Amino acid sequence: MVYNLPMVRTRIAPSPTGEDLHIGSIHTALINWVYAKKNNGQFIVRIEDTDRERLIKGSEEKMLDTLKKYGLEYDEGPDKEGLSGPYRQSERLETYEIYVNELLEKGFAYYCFCSKERLDKLRKQLISEKKVPRYDKYCLKNVKDGKKRIENGEKYVVRMNVKPKQTIAFEDLIRGEISFQSENIDDQVLIKSDGYPTYHLAVVVDDHLMKITHVIRGEEWISSTPKHILLYDAFGWEKPFYAHTPLLRDKNKAKLSKRKNPVWASWYIEQGYLPRAILNYLALMGWSHPKQIEIFTVDELIKAFDLKDMSPVGPAFDPVKLEWLSGEHIRLLDNEDLKTRILNYIGEGYDADIVFKTVPLIKERIKKLSEYLPLCEFFFKTPEKHEMDLKTHKNIIEKIHLELSKIEDWKANKIGDAMLALAEREKIKVSDFFMILRVVITGKKITPPLNESMEILGKKDCLKRLKV
Repeated sequence: MVYNLPMVRTRIAPSPTGEDLHIGSIHTALINWVYAKKNNGQFIVRIEDTDRERLIKGSEEKMLDTLKKYGLEYDEGPDKEGLSGPYRQSERLETYEIYVNELLEKGFAYYCFCSKERLDKLRKQLISEKKVPRYDKYCLKNVKDGKKRIENGEKYVVRMNVKPKQTIAFEDLIRGEISFQSENIDDQVLIKSDGYPTYHLAVVVDDHLMKITHVIRGEEWISSTPKHILLYDAFGWEKPFYAHTPLLRDKNKAKLSKRKNPVWASWYIEQGYLPRAILNYLALMGWSHPKQIEIFTVDELIKAFDLKDMSPVGPAFDPVKLEWLSGEHIRLLDNEDLKTRILNYIGEGYDADIVFKTVPLIKERIKKLSEYLPLCEFFFKTPEKHEMDLKTHKNIIEKIHLELSKIEDWKANKIGDAMLALAEREKIKVSDFFMILRVVITGKKITPPLNESMEILGKKDCLKRLKV
């Protein structure tokens, strides 16, 4: 579904209160980014840093870096200025003050001076009465001198004034019509006692001023949407389209939690999963390709994607399937590209030419970039340990050395033929013979194809390793 609008603008608005972006935030970012691309629109990043107590130093930079590593480049953001900045909520406080004053003047908001003790007591009372905990409008009914109390230095918050007997309904592009009764909506705090806005005021003001046309976010925000719609109506602003995507859940259908699952988006890259494979996998969380294919690029995703095809419930997050997809995407890369990605992953100190030569040997075997060195480290340094005791095989190792030293054309097929002939002459089972040779050369029992590996290592290095 493509909307006939002047410019589709989507956004994500992460909060820098964690180590990095949650993998679920990458899912949300992906859907926003793809939808903007699909409609020749723009994708915005806004930092919601109004929770000052929970801010983590360096988190914002980490989140923006992670987005870029996943290839989800944004059109505007804190480090990519546009016409709608600034893009940190902490730098927009004067703007929020203007709009909260408008709400106060119109009667859609009011000052609240209730203490934490009173609020806690009210909450416990309502819970004991089996009622929904919500503010009782005490300050709206009883406070007549709010501005004077503020001038005298009394602490306060600003609450939205939810009027009774209203039905707030909206059309969710994924879930259809959703409605709420105002009796079940709390008088949400809009400005906290520290002067910073809550999410609910800031998100509405920012989305309006930044001309966001589509608010695509996780299903946990459905219950907040009626509050936002009431604010849009109070300001007299046109509302955006809403779409609430399914949460990522674990195998027990619980929300992915950092206590039980790896949730930081950068962790998956650090583990060697290809970003393109992760995006492919995340796209399948609540959406299916119309051709029922499971492996596709982001460009193919953009062409095929439609919000109306998303399901309100996604499958469980399956690390096994993610690993399989990562392996499939590795095999889709050309060898030069895979070489570059391996080098970027393993860091400096490794011969690029050797890495390139080894790529054909491991391309069908690995599922993550992190699996390269465990298989191939012996190409770059002589093994210090061996996975079997070679002392009892000294005699055959000496004969292998002698036979290999005779080979002038050092090619995998020549090496293989000579070794097979030697094993036959010595009446040694072929599998046992090549296991001895494999461990001498590589240190390990499981490696890439041995003859091809020895060709890459070279005659001189192989003969040296056979001097045990």
